[in-house]
Amino acid sequence: MKLHLWLCALVLGAFASGAARAADTIVTVLGSMAFTPTTVNVNVGDTVTFKYAGGGLAHNVHADDNSFRCATSCSGNGGNPTTAAWSATIQYNTAGTFRYYCDLHGAPGGVGMAGTVIVHAATPTIALGGYMSGNWYNANQAGHGFQLELSGSNDMIAIWFVYTPDGSGQSWIYAQGPFDPTKNTVTLPAQILTGAKFPPNFVPGDVHQQGGTLWGNLTFTFADCNNGTVSWHSDMAGYNNQNDTPLAITRLTQIAGTTCPQ
Repeated sequence: MKLHLWLCALVLGAFASGAARAADTIVTVLGSMAFTPTTVNVNVGDTVTFKYAGGGLAHNVHADDNSFRCATSCSGNGGNPTTAAWSATIQYNTAGTFRYYCDLHGAPGGVGMAGTVIVHAATPTIALGGYMSGNWYNANQAGHGFQLELSGSNDMIAIWFVYTPDGSGQSWIYAQGPFDPTKNTVTLPAQILTGAKFPPNFVPGDVHQQGGTLWGNLTFTFADCNNGTVSWHSDMAGYNNQNDTPLAITRLTQIAGTTCPQ
């Protein structure tokens, strides 16, 4: 059976899991050209709500990385500075430092009316182990997915059954490397192997890395035994270079005899 049919057929067997409740932090937009507090600390998955009571100068909130621009809404002209009252809630799903500013009274890099959100990685509720082994996919993108195997010697193999950037055929991205059994995340070097022929014409010496170098890397992070994310970076032409927004993945299959410790 072709992979895409197999993955689609397994959608009905996907595991369900409740999501943790996100915390919300309020940042007040002051008419006196300031955000308060200027710097806030949140965890991955938390939200920040920017609130302006209106009636003073025209303000908005604009991310330095252009991921959002909000006032009465976060789309189109609704993101323009306005004297009207408005509220905008942004969810931060990636750890890091994120700056923002008002278009009229600030600038990127913390200039003028500006502020900072520091997003901390959430405390892991699960650690890497053999119980993560199995097949994983994104429910909105059935047709490609990941086969993961985590060994007792703390070595992990990940195979991404996916397609070429131009849609001309299948592309299997193979990643392997050590993992830390006290953490919930791992980054693995990845490669695409090519050159060999189908048996009985297979010759081991024909196998080589496509492009003569590594494809890039894959980073897996797990929230629990059935839910996680994957992000990637590749310098190989056509493979998106960097995926800044992690792709959510859920479990399709579990190895018989393994048990989730949660």
